[in-house]
Amino acid sequence: MEQDNTELTRDRIFDILSSPRRRYVLYFLRSEPTPIQLTDLAEHVAAWENDTTVEELSTQQRKRVYVSLYQTHLPKLAETGLVDYDEESGDVDIAAKASEIDPLLGEQQSGPAWYVYYFGLAALSTLLIVASVAGLALSQAVLAIGIVGAFVVLTAIHVVYEWRRKSPPAEFRE
Repeated sequence: MEQDNTELTRDRIFDILSSPRRRYVLYFLRSEPTPIQLTDLAEHVAAWENDTTVEELSTQQRKRVYVSLYQTHLPKLAETGLVDYDEESGDVDIAAKASEIDPLLGEQQSGPAWYVYYFGLAALSTLLIVASVAGLALSQAVLAIGIVGAFVVLTAIHVVYEWRRKSPPAEFRE
C-alpha cells in the first residue's frame, strides 16, 4: 500500500491514536521483531480488547477485529506511514516513521536481564555443590532439591513477568 511521507501533524496523530484498536496495533508491533500476519495480529488485539487469551477467543471476536483491521485501521496506519502493510501477503510490520509517535504511546519498558538472574543462580548452585562435596554445606540430596526448586521458582516468576508484560498499558483502553 502507498505510504504518505508527509509530516504527521498533531491533529493527524491524535486522529490516529483516537482509536484504542490502532493504539493496540502500534503497541504490539513495537515489540515484534519481524512482520506478523494480519490473522495473528487480529487475535492478539481481540484478546486484549476482550480481556482474555488468544486460545479463549470466540470466532466472532476474532472475525470482528480482523475485518476492522483489514478494512479500516491498517490501511489508515499504512497511509500515514506508521506501519508497512502488504494486503496480498497479509504481513504487517512497524515502520520507521512510527518512532515519531513513540512518546505518545508510553515508554517501551525494557525488562530485567533474566540471563543475569539465571547465571547468578547457576553460579551460586555451583559453589554450594562444591561446598557440599567438600562436606562444608548441606547434604547433597537436600541441596539438589533446593537448587532445582530455586530454578523452578525463578522460571515461574519469569513466565508470569513476561505474560503480564505482553498486555498493553491500562491507558490504552477507552
